[in-house]
Amino acid sequence: MEEELVKYLTENKLTITTAESCTGGMISSTLVNVPGASWVLNEAYVTYANEAKEKLVGVSHETLEKFGAVSKETAYEMAEGAAKAANADCAIAVTGIAGPDGGTDEKPVGTVYAGFFVKGTVYVERYNFTGSRYDVRRQTADKAVSRLYELLVNRV
Repeated sequence: MEEELVKYLTENKLTITTAESCTGGMISSTLVNVPGASWVLNEAYVTYANEAKEKLVGVSHETLEKFGAVSKETAYEMAEGAAKAANADCAIAVTGIAGPDGGTDEKPVGTVYAGFFVKGTVYVERYNFTGSRYDVRRQTADKAVSRLYELLVNRV
């Protein structure tokens, strides 16, 4: 799917960035596996710590305090802030609990919020993945790439 996304972005002269917490750069790494990705991806952010979310992509301290790092509000601000920081047309932002521990009843291991910035509009979705830590990270990266592609194709 990453080939299709990079091709679409290139053909439509759009740029992309990522702000990744639970995936730790896996999404941007997936994109740069595609030849020509440098035409659409200029920079990406790994915002694993809350301080990085605030410093690099402008998530407000109040949002993190009130809703937590793993929340729709944080994913929204990550997507919007990453696009602004990178001056990109599109952004993928993910924050979640990859496991094997750290989950709660409200947010079990495998809970991921993904934010998508598409030409000024932000969409946020919640996913519940299963499997090992790697499995949750891989499923998150794959879903985020395919979902942004769907949003772009259906919107533009």
